Amino acid sequence: MITPVVLSGGSGTRLWPLSRKSHPKQLLPLLNQTSLLQDTINRLDGLKNINRTVVICNEEYRFMVAEQVRSTNLGASAIILEPVGRNTAPAIALAAFNALKDKPEGGEDDVLLVLPADHDIKNVGAFHKAIETGYQQALEGRFVTFGIVPDSPETGYGYIKAADSAGVNEVADIAQFVEKPDLATAMNYLKEGDYFWNSGMFMFKASEYLMALQEFSPEIYKASQEAFNAAHEDLDFIRIGTEQFKKCPSDSIDYAVMEKVKNAVVIPVDIGWSDVGSWSALHDISEQDENNNYFIGDTISVSTKNSYVRAEHKLVTTLGVEGLIIIDTDDALLVANKDCVQDIKNIVEMLANERRDEVIIHKRVCRPWGCYQGIDHSDRFLVKRITVNPGAVLSLQLHHHRAEHWIVVKGTAKVTKDAEEFILSENESTYIPLGAKHRLQNIGKIPLELIEVQTGSYLGEDDIVRFDDVYGRKGK
Repeated sequence: MITPVVLSGGSGTRLWPLSRKSHPKQLLPLLNQTSLLQDTINRLDGLKNINRTVVICNEEYRFMVAEQVRSTNLGASAIILEPVGRNTAPAIALAAFNALKDKPEGGEDDVLLVLPADHDIKNVGAFHKAIETGYQQALEGRFVTFGIVPDSPETGYGYIKAADSAGVNEVADIAQFVEKPDLATAMNYLKEGDYFWNSGMFMFKASEYLMALQEFSPEIYKASQEAFNAAHEDLDFIRIGTEQFKKCPSDSIDYAVMEKVKNAVVIPVDIGWSDVGSWSALHDISEQDENNNYFIGDTISVSTKNSYVRAEHKLVTTLGVEGLIIIDTDDALLVANKDCVQDIKNIVEMLANERRDEVIIHKRVCRPWGCYQGIDHSDRFLVKRITVNPGAVLSLQLHHHRAEHWIVVKGTAKVTKDAEEFILSENESTYIPLGAKHRLQNIGKIPLELIEVQTGSYLGEDDIVRFDDVYGRKGK
């Protein structure tokens, strides 16, 4: 059987201001109404011999990932949480140990299909056909990677050189993995015809991967094994040993395994692939108008060409411009030359150095129970719009430095305030004094919406003491 392993790490800084540290690109609906993570899982539907997905993600994103995965066609058999990032080789090792833990003695172990969570693939039929070819190779003990047939001299990707000429969906031994080239070298690769973009997608047996990792990267193998052996289940998640995993070296699967094994093969594919790595890449794969523009949201354009304009919250107009990326969010605006978007990471670095919130969170912040959005604030007050999902409940908590006023505008809330419990309906309100233990629950069948006004000397999100929480969040 094939076990998909979806790697959902990374921060997607080149897609700022939409992608941020607390809500990275793989969890955003950039191409349609579903996120890139959901698209990655959904496009596996219809494959033969397919198990439910294993998702590996940063602990910080666990609730968003769990909620999104529940809405996919295949769902997940496990969500493995990484306490720290250690690149792809250790992450895949965790998935391999998980795949083998319940294997019956003498039974055949699963073939892992490793997929990044942030790619776009237009030709799903060709993608399925390539996976079927790779599955047969992996069953015979080979390490399979998929090389994208290049259509331009791309300098932003690594390349795979095939040892022999191979057509689409054929199998060739790998001569070498090549780092990102300069333009002249990339043009030569395109001309030679036996170089393919490294897609970051792989197939191999779980046991074969671990044996190779133990041989070529024993420190990674040992630390990953110890971290997985210390794992425990928590709600929908598998929490691995934090201290053990922190000791694990950081390395990619390419360096740790694929470049060293003797039985690695590449399957060239032409599947309409993009890594959605920048705004220009997103522009290129979006459906453009007759002037090569793509607009989303409330936009008006005159004499505009070859541009990508995304209006999230307000009217955006353009006049007499060409080759621009314009991204408007509720708290940040990006205007960039289409040829310079690879350098957006420099802006993100500057914001991080200045400790700006805009690099970390959106005004709309997701929580396991729903979300909240800042409306207005000053030194002594903060106004939020809070949405609580049906049946969801916030933690029992208190604040040392602020009081709160709640006004219900939609739905029905059950409120706990110290020893008192009561119901609030639309147009009703309550006051939570500083230091009072309190809890909010949506007991209705529609989303609960309320306006919260915080007042006090300190209004930071870290002024919270939790006493009970259904989502496993403890303490402050």
